[in-house]
Amino acid sequence: MDKQNLKKLEEIYLRQEKNLLVFSQIASYLNNAPCTITKELIEEITCGNKALEEYSYAMFISNIFTDDDKLANELLKEYYIKSIKCLNEKEYTENPYYKSIKIPNKKIGKWTLGYQAYQPYEAFIRDDIIREGYTEIPRIGYFDKEFTFPTVFENEIEWMAIKPNEIETMREPIKNAQGSVLVYGLGLGYYAYMISLKEQVSDITIVERDESVISLFNEHILPQFENKHKISIIKSDAFDFAQNEMNKNAYDFVFVDLWHDVSDGTEMYIKMKKCECKLPNSQFSYWIEKSILSAIRVRIFDAMYNGIKEGKLQKSIKEIEQSISDEYLKKFVKFL
Repeated sequence: MDKQNLKKLEEIYLRQEKNLLVFSQIASYLNNAPCTITKELIEEITCGNKALEEYSYAMFISNIFTDDDKLANELLKEYYIKSIKCLNEKEYTENPYYKSIKIPNKKIGKWTLGYQAYQPYEAFIRDDIIREGYTEIPRIGYFDKEFTFPTVFENEIEWMAIKPNEIETMREPIKNAQGSVLVYGLGLGYYAYMISLKEQVSDITIVERDESVISLFNEHILPQFENKHKISIIKSDAFDFAQNEMNKNAYDFVFVDLWHDVSDGTEMYIKMKKCECKLPNSQFSYWIEKSILSAIRVRIFDAMYNGIKEGKLQKSIKEIEQSISDEYLKKFVKFL
């Protein structure tokens, strides 16, 4: 590889390292101190100027992880200003599911239905990542007042919740759903409810392995669906069904939502992608696919980068760029 291409390779490598740094900072903040920024603090920083709120929020987070002013300023401009957003509560409380479905406080076995709340200015993931070239930006949100949302708990640990992140990351799969739809994962039935409202969707089959989750849904949530006649639930392991039963019906659209996040979702995503051949004429959609592809991209690029640096691999920049594109990775993972 010539000097010009080696320089480009290093640029991609350094950008990936910066992406990982930001992801690490965000994870640390959300896991350890998501409520550090309070109403009182933000008012002190902005002197009560609402127009400065998002910028001040971004500046605060970009500076708490480093004493390097130059790096903090780079991260602020390249990531955090584009990442942080104050959300409008009404955009979510006016959601059809929020307006129509009332979640009771009920417990069956290890599962509990209930509610949680974001505190004012508490940070949370609000949507899947966005890519600008090789820059990958996590999207963080907050409300300026308390915001409650329905939740399913497994042994008192959150298992599934209808948060802004779930609403935003399901907009596209909801928009694309049509005909006969197969859904892997039940949760609180948000996705099933939203697509059941569509005239273009004729029927919805949900695969869920846990009997208690199905019982909670059938007893307390499904009766509230306007189009409950479209819904059928099959108790089965998702991957057993995908391998042995999925091809027995002509599903037009398949939505897979089996994981909590990227950490447990990457391997399941790869496993399910290999099952797409069972329904070659169906459209498949995966929850937080962009974030999962990002994690896979890191693996693939690191392997190529190390191979090139050690002289064991010969690839052009064009080949490298193609190999880490989303469309290529979606096909490539089927062979992992």
